[in-house]
Amino acid sequence: MEIIIILLALGMLMFVAYRGFSVILFAPICALFAVLLTDPSHVLPFFSNVFMEKMVGFIKSYFPVFLLGAIFGKVVEMSGLAESIAKTIVKIVGAKRAIFAIVLLGAILTYSGVSLFVAVFAIYPFAAHLFREANIPKRLIPGTIALGSFAFTMDALPGTPQIQNVIPTTFFKTDIYAAPILGIIGTIFVLVLGLWYLESRRKKAARAGEGYFGVNNEELAAANDAAANMKAEAGPDLSSQTSLSRQILAFVPLVLVGVMNKVFTIFIPKWYPNGFDFSAIGLDAFGKVDVSAVVAIWAVEMALVVGIVATILYDWNRVKVNFKSGLNTSIGGALLATMNTGAEYGFGGIIAALPGFTAISNGISHTFTNPLVNGAVTTTSLAGITGSASGGMVIALSAMADKYNAAIAQFNIPPEVMHRVISMASGGMDTLPHNGAVITLLAVTGLTHKQSYRDIFAITIIKTLAVFFVIALYTLTGLV
Repeated sequence: MEIIIILLALGMLMFVAYRGFSVILFAPICALFAVLLTDPSHVLPFFSNVFMEKMVGFIKSYFPVFLLGAIFGKVVEMSGLAESIAKTIVKIVGAKRAIFAIVLLGAILTYSGVSLFVAVFAIYPFAAHLFREANIPKRLIPGTIALGSFAFTMDALPGTPQIQNVIPTTFFKTDIYAAPILGIIGTIFVLVLGLWYLESRRKKAARAGEGYFGVNNEELAAANDAAANMKAEAGPDLSSQTSLSRQILAFVPLVLVGVMNKVFTIFIPKWYPNGFDFSAIGLDAFGKVDVSAVVAIWAVEMALVVGIVATILYDWNRVKVNFKSGLNTSIGGALLATMNTGAEYGFGGIIAALPGFTAISNGISHTFTNPLVNGAVTTTSLAGITGSASGGMVIALSAMADKYNAAIAQFNIPPEVMHRVISMASGGMDTLPHNGAVITLLAVTGLTHKQSYRDIFAITIIKTLAVFFVIALYTLTGLV
């Protein structure tokens, strides 16, 4: 019965998320419903001392990363940086290789720190333009954007500042470059299989005579007649000329984020070799900061600040036109994203404290004795149920991090390997139909689950397989 209560609470949360309701409200409702069924007298104490403590703890640690990432993404858009990079990519790979060009654009933006949600809005105009020019079915755009933005640069490629790669650092005391060899191999696995799949879908459509507007001749004629009115969808003219120096400068802020992230990761521990003790300055109540637990977060935050300043300097005249409104929009988006994930973190804290969770975790442990497989299965399952990579990860780690640390010590597994496996697993089955990023992607492209979800799900399967491929590779070779 205790297990059924937990599954019921998870099912309720998944259902309301799929229906589009905010998890900020329904995560605590679903969690407290499980507490109510377990012991009604525990509801109020669990809300105050478990849910709110976990939620506030998450916000304390990660809100600056969400905020700075959202601001960086917005100024990248407002400064024309994304447009300039898109033109450069098209010039290098060719407009006819539209799928690869869009995957590359998404990878560059998200690896540089642009939020996944922001990247969707920035990429779609270029994708629509290139796909129409190459006469590739529009329904393949979501899968292509998903491969470039939601896949390897989110959690597999070492150094990515996306939140899914930052969260494990606080649990395993690693940095965002954890297990670089495994991460790069996992990236190649996802990228190669993903491109092969999308290209096979494109070729199949071409053989069937399907183009951007479909195969219906009447629809095609009507669409061509209306082409002049589709400028909003088409986005900027990628054929316009941009000076070579401007094209090169457009990449500087993105490179700076990655470089400075590494620099700060090296130097912050040197600045605080013994941590920071507030009692030394007469503020005993604030305790002592363990720098090893926060260095990765501090490094990402400072690197994003450098990136924001560099992007603004790239074209201040263009940024200042909508600076205030753009800044307010990005702050609102960061608040919403942080609160959503924080609410799921609080939900996970309550679920982990219920009696049934011990039975579930023991069942997984007995089924999957390898700690890497155990971590991957647990994380990707919870990410799938909640429809959130970061949400599923924080639920798993808030409940199981101590157990995972003990297990990897017992089996002599480097924490960096567990970091990379957990991070990649969070981005495995998270993209089920109720996932917020999937719903946003389909809404932005004007397509439905029926038209395009098949391709998104194929990328999801490839990502999930990549996790177990990496585990097998480590087990056989010991590569880190």
